[in-house]
Amino acid sequence: MSIEVNNESGWAVDEAEFAALARYVLDEMHLHPQTDLSIMLVGTDVMTDLHVKWMDEPGPTDVLSFPMDELRPGREGDTTPAGLLGDVVLCPEVAAQQAVTAGHSAAEEMLLLTTHGILHLLGYDHVEPEEEKEMFALQRRLLLTFLASR
Repeated sequence: MSIEVNNESGWAVDEAEFAALARYVLDEMHLHPQTDLSIMLVGTDVMTDLHVKWMDEPGPTDVLSFPMDELRPGREGDTTPAGLLGDVVLCPEVAAQQAVTAGHSAAEEMLLLTTHGILHLLGYDHVEPEEEKEMFALQRRLLLTFLASR
């Protein structure tokens, strides 16, 4: 499994922790061990450009996901084929603002957003209430079990 973390944001982050979280999530979702994933941390200018270009919405956002091979979760004993899962792009500055509102650290918010972004790459969404309930419960379980294992 190749998980690449590139921090172009200027924020100090523990890149190894992001890689460990991603590895944990991919293992829990039964993806092939040779699945590739990229996580990028960018500044608000870059995120604004991406948000406008891909979502046609103004201003920066917290996280964007760009799927590649449209991989879906596997099952116990039946992993997905190897492939390129895609890219998760985070904006630490937006995450830090959200963290204040949520009452936790910016690092915790960025780990939450990383999990959220990976689930989007795996086909999860939160447009409909039932989809949101499923995705957010899974996101919470994955993050909490990862943090508890550290």
